[in-house]
Amino acid sequence: MAAPHEFVEIEIKLAVDDSTAVPDLRQLPGVSALANTSHQQLSAIYYDTADLRLTREKITLRRRTGGPDDGWHMKIPAGQGRTELRWPLGDPNTVPQELVDAVRAIVRHHPLQPIAQVDNHRVETILADADGQPVAEFCDDHVSARSLLPGGSSTSWREWELELTEQVAGTDAGASLLRQAERYLLASGARPSASPSKLTSALGDSLGKAPLPPHLREAHLPADSPLHTLLKSVRELRDAIVHGDRAVRANQPDSVHQQRVAIRKLRSILHTFDGLVEGDAFSKIEKELKHVAGVLGVARDAEVVHARWLQLLDTDDSDLIGEVAATHLREDMHRAYTLAHQDVVELCNSDAYLALLDAIDELIANPPSVHEDIEDSGKVDEILTRHVRKAYKKLKKRHAKVDDRYHDTSLPRTKREAYVHDVRKAAKRLRYAAAATGDPKLKRLVKACKRLQSMLGDFEDCATSREELLVLADIARQRDEDVFAYGMCFQRELRDGEKALRGYFGAVREVKKAAQRAL
Repeated sequence: MAAPHEFVEIEIKLAVDDSTAVPDLRQLPGVSALANTSHQQLSAIYYDTADLRLTREKITLRRRTGGPDDGWHMKIPAGQGRTELRWPLGDPNTVPQELVDAVRAIVRHHPLQPIAQVDNHRVETILADADGQPVAEFCDDHVSARSLLPGGSSTSWREWELELTEQVAGTDAGASLLRQAERYLLASGARPSASPSKLTSALGDSLGKAPLPPHLREAHLPADSPLHTLLKSVRELRDAIVHGDRAVRANQPDSVHQQRVAIRKLRSILHTFDGLVEGDAFSKIEKELKHVAGVLGVARDAEVVHARWLQLLDTDDSDLIGEVAATHLREDMHRAYTLAHQDVVELCNSDAYLALLDAIDELIANPPSVHEDIEDSGKVDEILTRHVRKAYKKLKKRHAKVDDRYHDTSLPRTKREAYVHDVRKAAKRLRYAAAATGDPKLKRLVKACKRLQSMLGDFEDCATSREELLVLADIARQRDEDVFAYGMCFQRELRDGEKALRGYFGAVREVKKAAQRAL
């Protein structure tokens, strides 16, 4: 499937009266000439769900005709600007699937329908530097619009926009041009715009009359309910998962890892509070989250191993790894990650995944009741602390196995390393359980667990890399290739893994000290 054309839009938008004259734009820094001026008659239909899920996320989706870039445009907030995705016009009644997929976690299966029409007489001027290269586009827009929502009305206004070209956007020169252009245009009669976008202006009061999506509805809870803190955390993690979905689909750096972290945090919080509330909503969601985390985990492991191997090969100075072996190592691991990422995208498009997101939203909108016998917030705090003590006890028990058996060479290495992995899982569970209480006394414990978890994560990365090396070495052997390079990489990962464990016992002592003081 082809991908939409994508670039980052960085612009300023200012309101202006009909009688205000456009100033001399050649006075702007870095602008030496007005390369071209054109008149355009633009007409755009904006689309969203009935409860305006895109608009509430400051995302716009439109089909526009009449200009040099006519087609479907989707704009998504991105740092100081917005990422714009473009797709050819096509069928006027069908939103391109490629654009829908970019916001699938937001819109789910809800139909996208017309919500506003915006017509615009635009006078566009290209601003060029001393070499004649375009640096920005200045637009003098005379806009008429109407909301297509129930209770909508028509309106009109004038505004100025100055947008940096792709070559200048993101540079220091571009940032300077925007800052000084805004000051200059304000001094020339413009004023700050009261609306962030043409769509918001077009919708007007009808925006406030649209129904709210479930996750934005106010939960009906007693003022002293202990679930307020829980729901705040759930909502934050829900937003992280939904917003991270597009980055994962687009295969942006570290996106799989961050999504997996958010999923695991949410799992841990729900697990901590499970048993305090009526029903099985928490346990059902936790079970589905575990499946999602597993699929993400395969891709994350492949991503980590790929990065480690690239570093191993790039830093090898032994001259013992041949070019053929190095090429196969790179290609095999890249292929493994590509396939794993495809599985992640397939999961993100599945009905089960979208139903999970719906279930999380429903949990926020209609949280279960706290068990009658533990409604008192003091009892809840006591139970949450009990969860922390239980998690700490499990960590100590698992550490004891490492202390007793890790250096027992009569046991298989995989078995001994499994004990270490169990400690990492216990440290993570203890960390999240302690954080979920919101108790300031447990902050030191949370920090100590995070340090231990990070250290053991490095160790686990080495172990995962070695497992993959054994698999690919066997494949290489079947191809009648020399597997010496695989053995070299294996030994380096073995060495680095042992190095990662050097501070293990000290890190465990810090966890114990923090736990003994707080618990």
